[in-house]
Amino acid sequence: MHPGIHAAEQPDKPAFIMASSGKVTTYRELNEASNRIAHLLQSHGLQPGDAIAIMMENHPAFWEIVWAAQRSGLQYTAASSRLTAGELEYIVNDCGAKVLFTSHEKRDAASEVRPRLPGVLAAYMVGGVADGYESLEVAMAGYPSSPIQNECEGGDMLYSSGTTGRPKGVKTVLSLAPLGTGQSLAGLMRSLYGASKDMVYISPAPFYHAAPLRYCLGTMRLGGTIIAMERFDPEHCLQLIDEHRVTHGQFVPTMFVRMLKLEDSVRSKYDVSSITHAIHAAAPCPIPVKEQMISWWGEHIFEYYAGTEGNGFCAINSEEWLRKKGSVGRPLSGEIHICDDDGVELATGEAGTIYFGNGGKFEYHNDPEKTKASRHPNGWSTLGDIGYVDAEGFLFLTDRKANMIISGGVNIYPQEAENVLTMHPKVADVAVFGVPNEDFGEEVKAVVQPVDWLLVSTPEKQAALARELIEFAKSQLADIKCPRSIDFDPELPRHPTGKLYKRLVRDRYWEGRASKLV
Repeated sequence: MHPGIHAAEQPDKPAFIMASSGKVTTYRELNEASNRIAHLLQSHGLQPGDAIAIMMENHPAFWEIVWAAQRSGLQYTAASSRLTAGELEYIVNDCGAKVLFTSHEKRDAASEVRPRLPGVLAAYMVGGVADGYESLEVAMAGYPSSPIQNECEGGDMLYSSGTTGRPKGVKTVLSLAPLGTGQSLAGLMRSLYGASKDMVYISPAPFYHAAPLRYCLGTMRLGGTIIAMERFDPEHCLQLIDEHRVTHGQFVPTMFVRMLKLEDSVRSKYDVSSITHAIHAAAPCPIPVKEQMISWWGEHIFEYYAGTEGNGFCAINSEEWLRKKGSVGRPLSGEIHICDDDGVELATGEAGTIYFGNGGKFEYHNDPEKTKASRHPNGWSTLGDIGYVDAEGFLFLTDRKANMIISGGVNIYPQEAENVLTMHPKVADVAVFGVPNEDFGEEVKAVVQPVDWLLVSTPEKQAALARELIEFAKSQLADIKCPRSIDFDPELPRHPTGKLYKRLVRDRYWEGRASKLV
């Protein structure tokens, strides 16, 4: 259950193929490179439990570094490749990294931050060098391709997306078990999604995010092949599925939307019949979007609900979802408790904060207050989401607690309006949130990214489209849930994984106020 085994059994099999460049890395190459980097890390005195950090785009060296850390018992933080120097400085120092890896493409931020990383003993760059960095390719070449002594399992410590305040590392206990025994996710992929050495897994998202990182590792543990997209493009994704006969993949709903909005003539060019498991998570999927995906790809759409924290895991297949539309499934790990703001458990069907009991343990690194805030007095933990459980135990999400709008004393969950508006043919992306209203406290506002800016190129066109979209929402939702006004933005700030930075949009409308509450 690690690359060394597959390198011995199928050395020339591709571990991963970079989609745009076509670069193939075989299991033998991955195993040898990760062994060399493991020796390099030991040369700096790193021991099991120590930390490293990685900040680079989707690059083949990313997996060589990750497997070097994974087989050395190290804690590795994969940071966003879009970080500014200040953000990178905070994360590298906060996680306690002793070695930093980056790429020449990220040299501007990397060079700026290097003098401000006192705990970093060594810094390496791939694809070139910059001030303060050594060439990783040159450094690793001086070390053997054989395994280090006493290989043991490391693990990730990934940082929350930081939509409010500073991001926090999600820290779990390293098992330090012998290499090859850290296979719980690989086992789940095998039992739940039929994953095996014969799978071809497409990964269209940034490697540093929790789901792509962990599912790609699971694929490599099982000996499958990854088709790794440097960046997502809807038609290219379909082309890759056809060309490589992809069997598995993981997506976010915005990717589904972009593929569905391709012209029929484009979609019909590509054969997607090889797909047996199209998995999605990370953000709520509008019911019409999922209905269309099942109609197009068949009952091969699988959804799960979980977080980087690993405190629980719910899953649902297409057959179940068609009977329970909107559900994210039943728990496979952890038990669900729905509680009100006072921590009192609610009755079946009532919406409240979702807690998981008897699930995975975690803490927020260097933030005991945030850790404490995520805990129920009974010891359960929450990701801060709102939802309810029906009589059969299926979980339905309604929203994140922080996004709730209170207008005239009525709780409004903006996800409903977002789900409707995202299906309008003139809408590419949308954010719905509360803005100040002197009479009602808050009112519902939408900010829309149109599919073509020419649609809103004049004030008259903006007003006309706003009216059209409000009426469209009112045709499907109660009036109180619909936007009272709509503004337009050329591009909404989304994380590459699909998560919307709604706070950045919402804050524009609350500037000048001492409090974000009315």
